[in-house]
Amino acid sequence: MKGFISIVFFLLPLIATAQMPAGYKFDFGSSRTAKGYIAITAASKYEDELGYGFSYGTPVTVVDNGGDVLKGDYITASKPFYFSVKLPDGNYDVKLILGDSKGISATTVRTECRRLMLENIRTAKGKVITEIFTVHIKDSVIRNDQASIINKVKLKAREYAYLHWDNLLTIEFNDSLPKVCAVEITPNKKATTIFLAGNSTVVDQDKEPWAAWGQVFPVFLQPGKVAVANYAESGETMKAFKAERRLDKIWSLSKPGDYLFIEFTHNDQKPGGNHLDPFTTYQQTIKEWIIEAKARKIIPVLVTSMHRRKFDAAGHIENTLAAYPEAMRQLAKQEQVALIDLNAMSKTLYEAWGEEASVKAFVHYAANTFPGQEKKLEDNTHFSPYGAYQLARCIVSSIQQQQLPLVKFIKPQINVYHPARPLPFEKFYWPSSAFITGTKPDGN
Repeated sequence: MKGFISIVFFLLPLIATAQMPAGYKFDFGSSRTAKGYIAITAASKYEDELGYGFSYGTPVTVVDNGGDVLKGDYITASKPFYFSVKLPDGNYDVKLILGDSKGISATTVRTECRRLMLENIRTAKGKVITEIFTVHIKDSVIRNDQASIINKVKLKAREYAYLHWDNLLTIEFNDSLPKVCAVEITPNKKATTIFLAGNSTVVDQDKEPWAAWGQVFPVFLQPGKVAVANYAESGETMKAFKAERRLDKIWSLSKPGDYLFIEFTHNDQKPGGNHLDPFTTYQQTIKEWIIEAKARKIIPVLVTSMHRRKFDAAGHIENTLAAYPEAMRQLAKQEQVALIDLNAMSKTLYEAWGEEASVKAFVHYAANTFPGQEKKLEDNTHFSPYGAYQLARCIVSSIQQQQLPLVKFIKPQINVYHPARPLPFEKFYWPSSAFITGTKPDGN
């Protein structure tokens, strides 16, 4: 269904944005509906004309405990279930009422392509709570200040099936006991936006068991104040990213005070028409982006690319990225822009794991671990959710340790992470999404 919906919205972008209400309030459960809310029952399947409903066919169950109209009933399922709402691109605050007036609950929430927003939110017996996150929604259309269409992002064929680019907010409810009483969605035009430009090591990977740090980053940030807009895509170089008008799309949505994170190297270093040399064309291209960002009063942040998983005989990481990280370090100093040295932190992190344990952080799985996966997966560039989560922690810790202005957006309960002491794999929790593939993302 999602692919069909995506095509509709690519062809009819004006219709997708023309008649949207100021916000939505959905009461999940039985036909008993709180005043001012839209009733969402087990039969509420997504319809394009309606603009909201459950998607992807997971059977859901209604439980009605009586009592409070809004909090006395909820919807749950034994597998991840998905709720989609048609929305124009921009930032939105999403308020969830979670829990069970007579039982316990445990809910993990992701949006779009498995973007982590809330993790393992547990409620005690009889408790119903409110959680809020801020999410960025995008389509492929580029508009000017008068909302007229002036161009489109040139997407790759596989991107038409992604759970973004489509003017739908898709929310994944997951975990052992997800119980959803209500969902409220409100536009947020004041939140600072952190735009991410990068490749497969940054992108919101759409299917298990792949992941990247950009899709984990939002869970550490304060809702209402900031939204992460991940425009990275697998296989991208800086040249391609600009040529495909992904950068133009970012400029069209950005406002003064927003941020642009730039992390490229893995594909730019390869021979071919998109190749950049570290101390000449690579630095020059990044500098051009910095100048453009500053002209728009957008704050650039450079992120050195993490290492690939390659150990030498002594157990140390070998540098496969040549001089590119150093070129970015030097450029950040010259241009006086913030630098997050993920390259240095990843070396410490991988060596703390060691060659054997680090396998858990990457996509290494025996054949037939996942449905339809007939060959073993051995990828030393792309990350499992565990690895992506640890790299996102590195990003956040660098912000904290440097006391960058961004630190005001980090949730106060998030402690500084030390890559030399990574979270053991056995203590990591990630309930898998319903979407799985054995196909490796572009790039290496």
